[in-house]
Amino acid sequence: MHRFPHGGMSLMTRCVLVAAAAVTLAIPMVAPRAARAQSDEAYKAKRDQLSKELEQTQKALADAKGQRAQLQARLENLIAQTMQDRAQALLLSNEQTALQQLDALLATSQTNLVAQRDRFVTLSDAIGGRAGAILVVLLRADSSQSQTVQSAVVTIDNVAGEPRSYSGVASGALARGAVDEVYRAPVVPSDHAVAIQVTVDGRTLTGTANVPAARQSVTYVQFAVRNGQVTSTSWAGRGSGPF
Repeated sequence: MHRFPHGGMSLMTRCVLVAAAAVTLAIPMVAPRAARAQSDEAYKAKRDQLSKELEQTQKALADAKGQRAQLQARLENLIAQTMQDRAQALLLSNEQTALQQLDALLATSQTNLVAQRDRFVTLSDAIGGRAGAILVVLLRADSSQSQTVQSAVVTIDNVAGEPRSYSGVASGALARGAVDEVYRAPVVPSDHAVAIQVTVDGRTLTGTANVPAARQSVTYVQFAVRNGQVTSTSWAGRGSGPF
């Protein structure tokens, strides 16, 4: 039987122990590498899943923003259309109110015009003769005196008529007793203030009279120039002549 020396035995034993220790240390190192590889794959899968979810969420958010912008635009258009319709309604309401006011004004004006027309018709009928009267103003001079009548102006109810001038021939006719009709017109049946200004020999003489004009009759007022004064007489008749 072969025997190893004591020193050779010890060397072999150390080699065996070293090899066993190496194997023992290698086993724990292989195990963490496998676990780490599995962990990396799980992390990568989880990361990919989260990335997809993030992309989907971002896409959904973008879609939601687009829908919100569309809804906001529609809402703004609806508000603008509503305001425009309201303004148009107010405008039409104002125009309708103005037309109603104008129609009421026209109706009132028409009523006033009809009333004025009826009043004028009544006055015209009264003046025309059916219920009216005629006023005649006469002028004469005293033939016993030497005087020259140059002009005369008749005033009825403070309304002056056209001035009347007399030539030498006409003044001579008055001096010989002629009578001049200086005014004739239809009047309303009522009291009337009649006045006359006569220029005689350069002097202005005035005569007045207040006479009632009766219906369907002729009222005469005669002014006579006598002794530097103007006197008046009046009477009523049914005919057209003074006598």
